[in-house]
Amino acid sequence: MEIITFLIDFILHLDEHLSAIISQYGTWTYAILFLIVFMETGFVVTPFLPGDSLLFAAGSFAALGALNHWWIIGLLIIAAIIGDTVNYWIGSYIGDRAFSGNIRWLKQEYLQKTQQFYEKHGGKTIILARFVPIIRTFAPFVAGVGTMSYGKFISYNVIGGIVWVTSFTFLGYYFGNLPFVKDNFELVIFAIIAISFIPPVMEFFKARKEIKAERAETEGEA
Repeated sequence: MEIITFLIDFILHLDEHLSAIISQYGTWTYAILFLIVFMETGFVVTPFLPGDSLLFAAGSFAALGALNHWWIIGLLIIAAIIGDTVNYWIGSYIGDRAFSGNIRWLKQEYLQKTQQFYEKHGGKTIILARFVPIIRTFAPFVAGVGTMSYGKFISYNVIGGIVWVTSFTFLGYYFGNLPFVKDNFELVIFAIIAISFIPPVMEFFKARKEIKAERAETEGEA
């Protein structure tokens, strides 16, 4: 319970915590950010770690000169690509056992949602999932479990990592220090999280609508 409380506080007050980390650890901050992004994308047991909001916050501190913007972009792109790659190979190693329900630390609900997302968007899922919390963490794992070749996966992985990291860090760099954003950083973090969840929510309601339509059609034929 204490860990959950800490994580919520860390995410909602990223600006304060990141400021404290920079003050205390200096150059080691780059390694800490690298590790967080790597873990969030690399292990299916850590989808709760901040991704989009962390990149935004890092970009805003880079604009202040507390961090080097190009170092942040370069290192975190590498972290995102390596993370997805590790996740892919873990999925490849576990294989179909992932969907058996016998592996406790694998949330079947998240796996099923990611599989549906993957079936709809194909290989592009690896790119699109970068912008969707939880699915971002499970997409490379499901790709490894499935039939996607590593050659195809790595191309989507690299493109997705570059687009995801650069877009959110640039947003933070150019907008993170606006007076309104600085004064309402918690609301901005909430907004980033909420916007990130819009695609899967839309997919959920679209799927429900399709299921209802199929049922009505079946009942009509009966």
